[in-house]
Formats: sequence, structure tokens, C-alpha cells
Amino acid sequence: MKIRETSLKNVLIIEPDVFTDQRGFFMETFHQEKYRELGIHVAFVQDNLSHSVRGTLRGLHYQHPHGQAKLIQVLAGKVFDVAVDIRSGSPTFGQWTGHELDSETKQQIFIPEGFAHGFCVLSERAILTYKSSDFYAPNDEGGILWSDPYVGIKWPISDPLLSEKDSQFPFLKDIPPHLLPPYGG
Repeated sequence: MKIRETSLKNVLIIEPDVFTDQRGFFMETFHQEKYRELGIHVAFVQDNLSHSVRGTLRGLHYQHPHGQAKLIQVLAGKVFDVAVDIRSGSPTFGQWTGHELDSETKQQIFIPEGFAHGFCVLSERAILTYKSSDFYAPNDEGGILWSDPYVGIKWPISDPLLSEKDSQFPFLKDIPPHLLPPYGG
């Protein structure tokens, strides 16, 4: 297994070991001890599955105070996956990193607590799975508008399919700092 750092500290691209032969392939999608050796010391408590069609954009979502670290992988199709640092006081506050994830490369992205997450679908459909370090808490749910000019994400689509909720999120600059996760150093 290989790990690559991104432009945001602790947001990591993971390239799992994949064993391929004429029958297909085998891989471990998660092995707690191996991920801890990579520096990912998170206890995941919930698995989620998302199916979306081409042009769908989901996000940018976060939870506070019950933050969620996420380990994300595409099982079918291709997405552009994004993490935004929303930790109040962070030296990289408002910065983002984006990476294509697909079912061919089988790469994963690890996003720690304190980051908003979103993705858009680049293939006809995409099935995405992710592990979360805390349970979904509707009262702690927050979001940032996908097209926030302050954040300036360069999405590979211009007219996405959005949920009503996602289309009404505020700009990051309009969220009071006490409603965002704090930067821990």
C-alpha cells in the first residue's frame, strides 16, 4: 500500500495493494493495523454508500461538533472528490484539494475531521462508499455552497445536479467561526 500527501496536511491519497489475475482482483479496502501504520488512527463507526448519475454534485458537507473523518472509495465509475479546510484558525483555512477517484485505480482519499467534503460525478453513474468516524447527526450537519468564490474550487462541471439543501448552503465567510470546527495545531 502506498500513501501520497495532498496540498492539505493530513488529507491523504491511498493506493491499496491490488492482486489481479485472470479471474479478476482482490484487495483489502480497510485494515485497521495497516492504516494505523500509515498514521490514520481513526475508529470508523459507520459505512455509507452513494449512487449518483453523471453531473451530480454532492456537498460540500461537514458535521460540527460531532465531526467525521472519512475514508472514501469509488466502487463503480469516476468522481472528482474535494476536501476543504474549514477549521477556524487553520493556516490553510478555506483552501481545497481535489482528486479524481475511479473504480479502475481503486485509490482512496482520507479526509480528517475539520474538513468539508463533496464530489461530482464524471461518469454515467458512480457508486461511492465511505467510512465515517462518527455517526450521522442531523443537528450537527453543515455545508458550504459548492460554488463559493472565496473557496474557488475548480469543478470539472459547470451546471451540476444539486439537492435543494446543497443549493442553499452559505458561503464559508458567512459562517460564524464558533459554528466551525476549531484548528488544533
